[in-house]
Amino acid sequence: MGEQNSHRIAESFTWLASKSGEAMGSASAFVVATLAVLLWAVSGPWFHYSDTWQLIINTATTVLTFLAVFLIQHSQNRDSRAIQLKLDELIKSTKNARDRLIDLEHCTDDEMRELQEEFAKVQRKRGQNGVSSQARAELAHPPEPWDSAARVSGDD
Repeated sequence: MGEQNSHRIAESFTWLASKSGEAMGSASAFVVATLAVLLWAVSGPWFHYSDTWQLIINTATTVLTFLAVFLIQHSQNRDSRAIQLKLDELIKSTKNARDRLIDLEHCTDDEMRELQEEFAKVQRKRGQNGVSSQARAELAHPPEPWDSAARVSGDD
């Protein structure tokens, strides 16, 4: 029963984080926050710029920022996991890809550095910035869209 409750709490938090992230990232939320700050600033003379008046904005922004950190981190973790799974699927479906790359995020820093150095060697062999001289020439002088010789057959 404890595991089921834990799963339900995790699912509820995921739903809350998703909906809160959408709401906090909206233009409406920005407008509401801006209006709240303006209202607070305009109310300063009425409250004689008291310590309580200052404490209101400090407390509100601190609490909201504190809670937003958890929501943002949760969203980033989910996005990162989804990207990793998509990349793993691409690696798995590519014939010449190494299976070692599938769980790369679980490798040690030394293993990642070793792999990075290996890719850097490949990059140097291909040319500056990993772009072959032919690709650099094509980037410098791309074919015109109306050039029939540059078209790949079957694109029409």
